[in-house]
Amino acid sequence: MAQKPSIPKGTRDFTPEVMVRRNYIFNTIETVFQHFGYLPIETPAMENLSTLMGKYGEEGDRLLFKILNSGDFLKKTLPEDLNNQNLGRLTTKISEKGLRYDLTVPFARFVVQNRNDLVFPFKRYQIQPVWRADKPQKGRYREFYQCDVDVIGSNSLLNEVELIRMIDEVFRKLSLDVVIKLNNRKVLSGIAEVMEAPEKLTEITTAIDKLDKIGLDKVYEELRTKGLAEDKIELLKPIIDLSGSNEERIAALKNLIGSTAEGAKGVEELEFITHTLNKLNIKASVELDQSLARGLNYYTGAIIEVKAADVAIGSICGGGRYDNLTGIFGMPDVSGVGVSFGADRIYDVMNELNVFPQQVLQSTQLLLVNFGEKEGNYALGILEKLQQQGIRAELFPDAAKMKKQMRYADQKGIPFVLMIGDEEMKSERYALKNMLTGEQQKLGLEEIVQLLMKQ
Repeated sequence: MAQKPSIPKGTRDFTPEVMVRRNYIFNTIETVFQHFGYLPIETPAMENLSTLMGKYGEEGDRLLFKILNSGDFLKKTLPEDLNNQNLGRLTTKISEKGLRYDLTVPFARFVVQNRNDLVFPFKRYQIQPVWRADKPQKGRYREFYQCDVDVIGSNSLLNEVELIRMIDEVFRKLSLDVVIKLNNRKVLSGIAEVMEAPEKLTEITTAIDKLDKIGLDKVYEELRTKGLAEDKIELLKPIIDLSGSNEERIAALKNLIGSTAEGAKGVEELEFITHTLNKLNIKASVELDQSLARGLNYYTGAIIEVKAADVAIGSICGGGRYDNLTGIFGMPDVSGVGVSFGADRIYDVMNELNVFPQQVLQSTQLLLVNFGEKEGNYALGILEKLQQQGIRAELFPDAAKMKKQMRYADQKGIPFVLMIGDEEMKSERYALKNMLTGEQQKLGLEEIVQLLMKQ
């Protein structure tokens, strides 16, 4: 008995219905990227492990999918490596390549490798799958897509403004209400400095980043376990308790951390971004959030996170400013800023809110019924003309019973069916049936095209 086929854990098959929705998201995002002058690139699914290792921390290294060398992959190993199970040494001997973990490190490698052929500032987008050997669970997969957009080679804060405009435009087109949260790494450094504990920046920011999840008291409790004295925590309280408009928060931050060089610079950058956005027609809500602390391993300036306003789910888009991404490959002091759209979470939000346009769900607008060889050949000519006019149409391939062809249209959600028999071929007026209402009318080809184009 043949073994039942399956796919690896943490991966998924996508049905046509799911794919047309996913492609709608990808196409919408890509269209916005292009309207703002960003160009596409692609990088290989696999990179040299020397490119990937050490870029994501110890945990990231463990989650890299390694690819065995071709042929006799054990030929470079020593018996003692196998006997002692020296995994680190073994890996370097049997594997030289790995699947990409994200799009950011390959992008940095791409910029350095192609620097002489690029025009800076370099504006790129990339929509490709990535792989992580993570434990599969709800909402977390081993294979998933990232939609990244970055501009590198410019320090201007107008780039942050542009990215927020792009975020706003993407979610406006997808009919999603979102909240765009902003912070700045320098503000977080200023907070740690005011608390007289700059060496504990990571512990402080990791704790306050959990504010929404665990509440204020738990944040203070975690800080105590990290060795922060009570008087230091007291200095944090007025900063954590900030509320009001963006302007009010900026004014308060100036008073609270403006005495520190880093803090003052961070507040100044946030003020410029929000002040500039106020002059523009931004639909999304833009909020300063001094507790936002994602990506501290590489972000050096602005930190951006986007959440759906109507669905309780994690971040659906995020990013920030980085000042030395290409430095890991020997090209220092090149600043950039970028964001990544989480297509899978965006899909879940849109599905829950049922905001996919109806036409997206209909791959075919019109089915032509096949009554036999003569009628089918005639219908084929009509089909060609319809498709040339941009109508998504298909001819049923077999001269099957009408009931079967109608059921096919119904199951595929095709809204219109066109029937062409002897009488219709003579009069050149064809029977068009609306599958939703049951209404049927005889129309000429041009009338049919006009009707369908309005749908």
